[in-house]
Amino acid sequence: MLQQLSISNYALIKELSISPDKGLNIITGETGAGKSIMLGALGLLLGKRADTKVLFDNSRKCVIEGTFDISDYRLKALFDEFDVDYDEECIVRREISSSGKSRAFVNDGVVNLDFLKQLGASLMDIHSQHDTLLLGSNAFQLNLIDAFAQNTELKDSYNQQYRTYQEKKDIHGKLVEESAELRKEADYNQFLFDELEKGAFQSGEQDELEADLSKLENAEEIKTRLNEALAIIDQADFNINSFVLDLKNALSQISSYSNSYDTLRDRVESTLIELKDITGELEQEEATVEYDPARTEEVQDRLSLLYKLQQKHQVSDIDGLLKIQEELSDKVLRVENLDDAIEAADKARIKALEKLNSLGDKLSATRKKIFKPFQTQIAELLAGLGMPNARLVIDHKSQEPGPNGKDHINLLFSANKGVDPQPLKTAASGGEFSRLMFAVKYILADKTALPTIVFDEIDAGISGEVAMQMAQMMTVMAENHQVMTITHLPQIAAKGSSHYFVFKDDAGNATASGIRKLNEEERLLEIAQMIGGKSPSDKTIESAKELLTL
Repeated sequence: MLQQLSISNYALIKELSISPDKGLNIITGETGAGKSIMLGALGLLLGKRADTKVLFDNSRKCVIEGTFDISDYRLKALFDEFDVDYDEECIVRREISSSGKSRAFVNDGVVNLDFLKQLGASLMDIHSQHDTLLLGSNAFQLNLIDAFAQNTELKDSYNQQYRTYQEKKDIHGKLVEESAELRKEADYNQFLFDELEKGAFQSGEQDELEADLSKLENAEEIKTRLNEALAIIDQADFNINSFVLDLKNALSQISSYSNSYDTLRDRVESTLIELKDITGELEQEEATVEYDPARTEEVQDRLSLLYKLQQKHQVSDIDGLLKIQEELSDKVLRVENLDDAIEAADKARIKALEKLNSLGDKLSATRKKIFKPFQTQIAELLAGLGMPNARLVIDHKSQEPGPNGKDHINLLFSANKGVDPQPLKTAASGGEFSRLMFAVKYILADKTALPTIVFDEIDAGISGEVAMQMAQMMTVMAENHQVMTITHLPQIAAKGSSHYFVFKDDAGNATASGIRKLNEEERLLEIAQMIGGKSPSDKTIESAKELLTL
C-alpha cells in the first residue's frame, strides 16, 4: 500500500505530496492540470527510463519518493535475491539530475532498474493503454487463471520443480555435448598418451642424459686429460706427490725447533692425504671413460625423442611432458567413464520430468476446473457494466511442460450477440477493453493481495447506471485493497474515501501543477461542478449531495 508520495521538480510539478487512504482515493481536476503527469512520475518510481526533459527547473534535480507498506506482499525473497535491505515499510526514491544521470534507491540503498522494475510490479498496478498487450499474453492469462483458482502454492511447487528439471536437463545435455567433443578427439588423445607412456620418462632424466652424452661424445679427450693429470700427480719422474713428500721430510727435520714448523709439516701431510684421494678419484674416473658408439647413439636417440615431444607439446622440460601425459590420461579415462555419468544424469532428468509432469497435470486440472465459473463471472460483471451480450471464452490447448505449466490458453472475446469470440486485440474496442480489464482486476482483487491499483480514466465512454455499477465495484475492491482512480465521472468521484483535486497554479513565473485533499464542502462543490459545470445550480448541488449519500 502506498502510504506517502512526494514529487519534486517533475514536468509541471514543482512540489507535490499526498498520503492516500487505505480505501478508494479519487483524483479529479482540470484537463491538462497534471493528473496524468502524476502517473508518469509514478512510472519513474517503478523503474521506467528517465529523461532530463521531465525537469521542471533544469538547475536542480528531480526527486520522486514513495513509502509503501509491503508487509502482505511476500517480497523478502526478491530483496534477498538482489541483496537489498528488506523492511516492511519500504522507501523507494528516484533521482534525476540536470545532466540526465538517474539513480534509484530502495531503503536508502542504491539499486539497479532491473530490481526496481520487478519490485515496482509488486507495488503498484497502473491501468494503461498497454494493458491490451498485457492481457493478450499467455503468461498473464495463465496468472489470471491461477489467481482465480487459488493456485499459489501449487504454482510455486511447479515453478521450483521446473527449475530443478531444467538443471538436470542442462547437466545431461552438457555431458552429452562433452562426450561428443571428447569422442571426436578420443583416438588422437589415446595416440598422444600412448606415445608419452611408451617413453616412460622420469623426472630429472633429461639432465642426466645430457651429462652422459657430453662425456660420451668427448670420451677420448677426457681420457687423455685424466691420464695427464694422473701423471702430473703421481706417475711421472717428477710428480707432485714426490715433491710434496720431499717437502714434508724437510719440514720434519726442523719441526722440533718450532711449533710453527711442526704446524707447517702437518698441513703438508694433509695435502699429501688430499692428493692421494684425488689420485684415487682420477683413476676411477679414467676407468669409467670409454669410447662407446652404441651407448652414444642410444643416448642421442633418447634425447632426440625428448626434444621432439617437447617441441610437439610446446613445453620446455620433461616435467612439462609428464604433466601433459597426466592430462591425457584423465581425458582417456573421462571418455571411458562418461557413459556411466550420462546414464546417471539421464535417469535424474527423467525422474525430474516425471515429477514435473505430475505437478503440471495437477496444475492443469485446477485450471480447467475454473474455466466455466471464470467465464460466467466475467460475463456477469460485463453485463453489469453495460455489455449484456459480452462473452469471454478460454481457448485451451495442452503442451509440453514449460515455465508456466502444460497449458496454452488464449482469451477470446465477443462484445455482441451473434459474433464469434475473437482474440482480444481484434475483438474489443477501447471502451470495451477497458471494462473487460476492469472486470479482470475486480476478480483478481477478490482473490489475491494485489498491490495498489491505479485506474487512469478507465471509466472513459461510460455514464449513467454503468458508471454507478463501476463505482460500486471500485468500492468493493477498496474494502481490501488501496485503489486510486483518476476520473471525470461524478458517480465514481462520490464513492471515494478521499478526494484529491489537481489544479494549475499560475502565480509564479511558470505554470505549475498542484494537488490538495478536499474537505467535505470542497468535495461537494467539485462533484457538483463535475455534474453541471463551473457555476452549479442549487439543483445540481442537491444532486451532488444525493450522490455522496448513496
